[in-house]
Amino acid sequence: MSCDPTLQLVIKMWALMSLLLVGIARAAIPNSMSRGMPSVPKIPVPERLFTSPNGTILPNITTTYYFDQLRDHNNINLGTFKQRYWMDWEFYEPGGPIILNTPGEVNADGYQGYVTNATINGLIAQQQKGAAIVIEHRFFGFSNPYDNLTSQSLALLTVQQAIDDLVYFATTVNLPMSGGDAVKPSQAPWILVGGSYGGALTSYTMVNKPGIFWAGYLSSATVEATIDYYGYFTPIREHMPQNCSSDIQAVIAYLDGMYAAKDTAGIKTLQETFGLSGLDHVADFATALQYNLWDWQDLDPSTGPDSIFYEFCDALEVKDGVNAGPEGWGVDHAIRSWGNFWNTTYYRYNCHDQDVQTCLGTFDPTAIYFTNITVNNANRSWLWMVCNQIGFYQTGPPEGQPAIVSRILQPSYGERECVNMFPEAFAYPPQPATAETNAMYAGWNVNVPRLFFANGLRDPWRGGTVSADGLNKPNTTSMPIYMSDGFHCSDMISYDGGIDPTIEVVQEAALRYMKEWLAEWKPANS
Repeated sequence: MSCDPTLQLVIKMWALMSLLLVGIARAAIPNSMSRGMPSVPKIPVPERLFTSPNGTILPNITTTYYFDQLRDHNNINLGTFKQRYWMDWEFYEPGGPIILNTPGEVNADGYQGYVTNATINGLIAQQQKGAAIVIEHRFFGFSNPYDNLTSQSLALLTVQQAIDDLVYFATTVNLPMSGGDAVKPSQAPWILVGGSYGGALTSYTMVNKPGIFWAGYLSSATVEATIDYYGYFTPIREHMPQNCSSDIQAVIAYLDGMYAAKDTAGIKTLQETFGLSGLDHVADFATALQYNLWDWQDLDPSTGPDSIFYEFCDALEVKDGVNAGPEGWGVDHAIRSWGNFWNTTYYRYNCHDQDVQTCLGTFDPTAIYFTNITVNNANRSWLWMVCNQIGFYQTGPPEGQPAIVSRILQPSYGERECVNMFPEAFAYPPQPATAETNAMYAGWNVNVPRLFFANGLRDPWRGGTVSADGLNKPNTTSMPIYMSDGFHCSDMISYDGGIDPTIEVVQEAALRYMKEWLAEWKPANS
């Protein structure tokens, strides 16, 4: 198992740059579901020539192709829209598989690295002499059935429409490579690959439309939709430095205690310590304290101590050159040091030159964040899915459980934002139809042959996967479930397997299973 050595070096440099890039990309996103979106990690796009097995120079993998996708699979009379995709066939030989992947709830331009052997997608293609494709999800990036993101347009943004997109693409596309008009699922095996929500979509597709995709690879796949997803913070609390966790818990308990006692003056004093007195609602302040924890999702096996998450913990736990013990320094020091970190470092990292209400406030329905209906607005499109079908509001835990997030934050806080964002669709805060989503697409009950599940112990989304605590879903040769020590979708990145041997085990097992499963495939009418 290997990828281009130059690309490995670029990936390592990319990891070192990610601190700055994430800060820029996530500035001014005053919404918990946008900040904690279950996105797959981005890797750099290699700048090299790609050649076919016979030495022919291929188009650059940044070449954008367009597929005429149906606007509405329930009403073909509405016509089509241009859905973007990218592909690499440097390893392809006739008879090889087609590996299809969507990065999900993002603009897919910039994810072209996922067609190379820097990822599990390309490793499968390399091993099996296949071609790899990245396709953009409807209503994300510039693959839009309509030229706006109004509630009326977004009515066509559903899990089922996304499933039908993948199926229609596989069964009708003529790919730009030689012989690309004769690789339909009846003629060649197709493998569906996805990470995070894209992984859930892989499972949902193979449950809902069996017989199209021969096999699937799912990384950190959030298959079980839920409304109150306080479990997001459990792996973070369990695997972060315990002194840091202890002091965060102390500050959160202090805030929640004042909230329960209706001590508004005390809360305002606490906000002033963080430089956030300009926030008029305590829920927005409580959400701001989540931001330091959401940074955990950006960690990977190559992350060093200079990451923003560990910089935050060091700010709390290193005093006069001495590290606190597991119990931390206590609430008074934690408040001062956490507040100082926000004032000196973190506010600018998140908000740049914006005022506090513009950056972190969520109660003004006229704010541009809520009213911007232009395309290529992933936060708006994702919140539509959250409000309607997906849920996963990241909240404080029930009483009696350790809390690194305030219990002030309940699903109603996120559901209120649905009304702000989509007043034409919601007259009152909606409850996402997660039960219906799980019933229709099986959720944790998925039982489909040739599905490979890969999860990470330190992944905050693990509670929505088939490796959730207490689920104990059986690991079978038909539907293997592998767990690494990795973070979110770490196993998708080839380079991470060279850093963490537990990830390498997962990647090698996946390649082994894919080889066995593809050996069993036969074309229709054979």
